[in-house]
Amino acid sequence: MKTIIEQLSIGQMNKATIKKAGDILKSGGLVAFPTETVYGLGADALNEEAAKKIYAAKGRPSDNPLIVHVADMEALAIIAETISEKAAIVAKEFWPGPLTMIFKKTSAVPMGTTGGLNTVAVRMPNHPIAREIIRAGGGYIAAPSANTSGRPSPTEAQHVKEDLAGKIDLLVDGGTVDIGVESTILDMTVEPPMILRPGAITKEMLERLIGEVAVDKTLIDPDSKKAPKAPGMKYRHYAPKAELTVLEGELSQVVKEINRLTEEKTAQGFKVGIIATEETVEKYCAGNVKCIGTREDETTVAGNLYGILRDFDNDGTDLIFSEAFSTGGIGSAVMNRLLKAAGQHVVYVEE
Repeated sequence: MKTIIEQLSIGQMNKATIKKAGDILKSGGLVAFPTETVYGLGADALNEEAAKKIYAAKGRPSDNPLIVHVADMEALAIIAETISEKAAIVAKEFWPGPLTMIFKKTSAVPMGTTGGLNTVAVRMPNHPIAREIIRAGGGYIAAPSANTSGRPSPTEAQHVKEDLAGKIDLLVDGGTVDIGVESTILDMTVEPPMILRPGAITKEMLERLIGEVAVDKTLIDPDSKKAPKAPGMKYRHYAPKAELTVLEGELSQVVKEINRLTEEKTAQGFKVGIIATEETVEKYCAGNVKCIGTREDETTVAGNLYGILRDFDNDGTDLIFSEAFSTGGIGSAVMNRLLKAAGQHVVYVEE
C-alpha cells in the first residue's frame, strides 16, 4: 500500500483533501490526522472490519479499546446509553477539548471497537482539521494515536510517516500538535467518576465542576487476563528503543546521580541520553543532553516529551536517564507517560 500524504492548514482548509479523507474512512480505510493532543489513526468506529485494520496497522493488542471521536454532542445519543448530569456538565465545559469520557455503550458500537467491553470511550477533539475529517467520515471515527503500538506517540506528521508509511491510506499533515500528550480519560460509569489516564484536563479542574473525582492508581499487571478499560492502562506505552530510567529525589541530587551514571555507562561503551530541563541543562557534564522544557511551565515538558524520545531513537541512544517531574496539574500526565515509557523503571535518589 502506498500512503498518500497531503498537507492541510487550519487557515486553508482544502475541501478536496477533507473529502478524500472522508471517502477513505467511509469505505473502511485508514486516515491519520492531527488533533490538539497527538496525531490520531482514524477508521469508521461503527465498522468492525475497519476498526480491525487499526489494530493490524499499529500492532495493537485487540483487547486495548479504541476511543471514538465525534464532532458534536448530538452524536452521543447513538453510541452512549445514558448521559448523566455530571457528564453533561463536564462536556459543556471541556468539549471540544482534550478529555475522553467513558459511557455504557449502545449496540451501535461494535465490540471490535471497544476491545470487547460494554463501555465506549468518547472524545470531541478541539482541532478544526480533526473535526472536519470526523464529519466527512460519517461522524464516528475511532482514532488511537497514529504510531506503532508501544512507541512514543506522534506529535508531528513525520512521526506518523516513520511508523505507519505503507500501512495506511492517507496521512493528513497539519503541522505540530499543541498539547503533546493524550487526552485525560474520565470513567463516567462509576461514582465518583474516576480518572483512568491523566492529561491536560486535571483532577483539580474536574472537581471544581462536579465535586469528588477519584484517580485510578492501579497499574494492571502486564500478565493480567483483565481487559483494560481505557487505552494505556495495561500495556507498555510511549517507549523509546533505548532503556529509559527515571530518577526521583531532590533535584540537585538527581543531577549528581545522573552525571555519575552517565560517566559510568559511557566508560562501558554505552551511548547515553539525558532528559534535562532549562533549569538543569548546563549542569550535566557528559552524554547526549536534551532540554525538554522548563519546570516553570510543565506544558512545555508535555509538548516536547514524545519528540525527544523519538530524537534519542534517531541518535542511536542505548540508555536514557530522565529527571522526574511534579505530580500536580499536567505534570501528572508527564510522569504517567514517562513511567510507562520506562516500564516503571524508577531510581529513588537519597541525599
